[in-house]
Amino acid sequence: MKSPVQPPRWARWLLNRLHPDNTLEEVTGDLDELYTKWYNRSGKTQATLRYLLNVVSVLPPFVRRRNTDKQYYRQPDNRATFNLKSMMIQNYLKIAFRSLKRQKVSTSINIIGLAIGLATCILIMLYVQDELSYDRYNEKADQIFRVGLKARLNGEDVGGPMLGPNAARDLQQEIPEILKATRMLRGGEFVSNGTSSFKEDNLLYADSNFCEVFTIPFLKGDPKQALTEPNTVVLTEETAQKYFGNQNPVGKVLLFSREKTPHRITGVVRNVPANAHFRFDMLVSSTGYDEQHIGWIYSINYYTYVLLPEKYNYKQLEAKISRLAEKQIGGEVEGFLHLTPKQFRERGDDFGVFLQPLTNIHLYSTFGGNELTPGGNILYVYVLIAIAAFMLLIACVNFMNLSTATAVRRSREIGVRKVLGSVKRQLQQQFLIESVLLAIAALIVGLLIVGLSLPFFNQLTGKILTLSLLTNPFVATGLIVGTVLVGLLAGSYPAFYLSSFKPVVVLKGRITTGRGNFKLRSGLVAFQFFISISMIIATVTADRQLRYMRRQKIGFDREQVLIIHNTQMLSNNEPLFRDKIIQSPLAITGSISGQVPIGNSALDNSPVMTRENPDKAVMSRFYKVDNEYIPTLGMHVVLGRNFSKNLSTDSSAVILNETAVRALGWQQNPIGKELIGHVDDNGVKTYYRVIGVVSDFHFESLRQKIGPLVMFLGGNSGNILVKTRPGKLPEFLASLKQQWESFSPAAPFSYSFLDDRFKQVYLGEQKIEQVLTLFSGLTIFIACLGLFGLATYTAEQRTKEIGVRKVLGASASNVVALLSLDFLKPIVVALVLASPAAWWGMNQWLKEFAYKVTVDWWFFALAGLLAIGIALLTVSFQSIKAALTNPIKSLRSE
Repeated sequence: MKSPVQPPRWARWLLNRLHPDNTLEEVTGDLDELYTKWYNRSGKTQATLRYLLNVVSVLPPFVRRRNTDKQYYRQPDNRATFNLKSMMIQNYLKIAFRSLKRQKVSTSINIIGLAIGLATCILIMLYVQDELSYDRYNEKADQIFRVGLKARLNGEDVGGPMLGPNAARDLQQEIPEILKATRMLRGGEFVSNGTSSFKEDNLLYADSNFCEVFTIPFLKGDPKQALTEPNTVVLTEETAQKYFGNQNPVGKVLLFSREKTPHRITGVVRNVPANAHFRFDMLVSSTGYDEQHIGWIYSINYYTYVLLPEKYNYKQLEAKISRLAEKQIGGEVEGFLHLTPKQFRERGDDFGVFLQPLTNIHLYSTFGGNELTPGGNILYVYVLIAIAAFMLLIACVNFMNLSTATAVRRSREIGVRKVLGSVKRQLQQQFLIESVLLAIAALIVGLLIVGLSLPFFNQLTGKILTLSLLTNPFVATGLIVGTVLVGLLAGSYPAFYLSSFKPVVVLKGRITTGRGNFKLRSGLVAFQFFISISMIIATVTADRQLRYMRRQKIGFDREQVLIIHNTQMLSNNEPLFRDKIIQSPLAITGSISGQVPIGNSALDNSPVMTRENPDKAVMSRFYKVDNEYIPTLGMHVVLGRNFSKNLSTDSSAVILNETAVRALGWQQNPIGKELIGHVDDNGVKTYYRVIGVVSDFHFESLRQKIGPLVMFLGGNSGNILVKTRPGKLPEFLASLKQQWESFSPAAPFSYSFLDDRFKQVYLGEQKIEQVLTLFSGLTIFIACLGLFGLATYTAEQRTKEIGVRKVLGASASNVVALLSLDFLKPIVVALVLASPAAWWGMNQWLKEFAYKVTVDWWFFALAGLLAIGIALLTVSFQSIKAALTNPIKSLRSE
């Protein structure tokens, strides 16, 4: 006789932890004997699993009785009950495994469908968690609010997230509830250290108390003193490594801009998290700037933040800030337009301020290019959550559909088990256990899918998501519990439906799925394709809008336009370099300007007024260009003429776009009319004469309407725009680089192409279209999986009917049409229901665009044809197979 085998120590430890008062001596002995038996029969792994199942199975009744009857398990009857329950659980699991193994097709379909649904949910959960976590790394995130300007001028909203430089100072002095007020200003500089020089575009100028408001972890230096002196700078650890390697940079000096202004390094901080609405490589002190004469609405370039007491209702503070804004901004409006605030509002204009919670900026801001970093959109978050929910729901619908459709196969099993004494509750438990096992298997497969697809998903969304979140015990527990709940939800209807069969009926072979169940399954199929068709319509609409924006006439020629950056670093050699470029046979024309249409450029939004009506201001964008700017970009002068370098009077001339002409109220010919330029300290005004009008062109995304634009001659540099001929572009760029280096500028040679900048503007829309395409494809795939399984079992159920029809003369095509028609009806119903819902949803999305497509009828026709075609393709294999079956085989048993 073999000697007893002891269970693993950790398993025995678990038993003692679950039953610490040692009342299960006899039960423990029984378990040890069983463990030896299992070990000798099946090996250590299965023996340990069975041991654990028995440990858990005795836990619930023990917990209920542990304080009332410690002798409970010492009684023979209760030990027998314990063994019976253990055997029942083992039996449930054994039958579940056998049943799932026997029904390979439906099991595979359910696992794959649920796995894709769970994987989608996990990916979207990671994305949504990242979106909702923006700026929450700040220890005082719930106390920080941004102060922005809300203003309306000539019927247009001209507000934004920025204010003038003095707003922060006035807020902290006038309102005691504000603990601190701080500002930041974005900028870019050339920074050099010895022979190394870099263009630092990700640079912020900040107040001395900036690090007391925001959580900026310092690795070196004192956060309270780091920005208190002028010309001081704080580096991120990555930037410090770039300039100084492993040396301590604190106390060293970096040189800024062409003037080589020295800035002393006072600290090194951790890299700013990716989930922040602002990021920087360098934090430069703004201390020492002379801004006493600048108010709240002049030089509107500063992002202003206030720190409030904990749990303070910021809505109460908005009233006080509004009164202060009325005083400050009202005075500036009166001094500029000679209108009182009351008169300003009586003509339909308005001004004020608003408070925006820090944690709302990323998802709820509507200021687009005026933000420090590209923002998110809460609408897209809701859409993704809905997609995840729908995909998981479709997978659950598949499970219910297939389980009820295959009821005939298991009807005799259910009848036999009921005859042998199984009650309804036990059968329900059996089917729910099978469902939970499927869900757990699907979770394992889903995690594998997530691991494999995460790099692609990161590339698609532009995120850096990892699976580290799933290692959090709470998240992991929630994921497992959620999966079990999904299993219970998906298996609930089949469990109650299958367990309700009457044994007398099913054992006589009279069980049918019933007309009501057929209607239910048709309804579930209709629901699946309702979601699928809606997503097809959304994908088609997004694709059409993206194509429309790419092909829209934007008012200038973006093809073959080369942009050479940072040419201001050439100083007086900038025009000479431009002249050398256009001498090349591959160059047609060249222009010097800091303004480049489409994308981020040095745009200035300021009020302009006419000499004849100085009380009416129009917010306009200013472009400072040279006489070759309009020809280089292929713009069309509709009235007047272009700038001329031979006319000295053009230094006080301007060219308007058509929108500016309309906004200024010049219905007749505007040529020769004058605009008011700047006003000096003595009140002397400078006037600019209109010499031309260019056709409207898009200098922003098609999300925004074309606004007024005023072009001035000269006074700006930074880029050289070159219209090139098709040819040997690599050789041309190499020669340009050599010429650039011959001037020995501090900046490296850098360039881009205008059409590439145009594409970058619509990356957000492109990603949305790709995401919709991906998930609509997955949704259709899951729906088709269920449809394929349903078609398989429908064909099996109707085998004898098909045989009779063929004997009576029905052709194969008649049979295929008969079977296919049952599945086309719910799809047509889904199309009818999905069309108005998708039309409303996509029109809501298109409201974000000033220039957009219309949702045409053919969008819905295309979606319907795709859905019907995919459905027919899915069921055709089983339909044709059933139609070609020899009727003798199907009728032999009759």
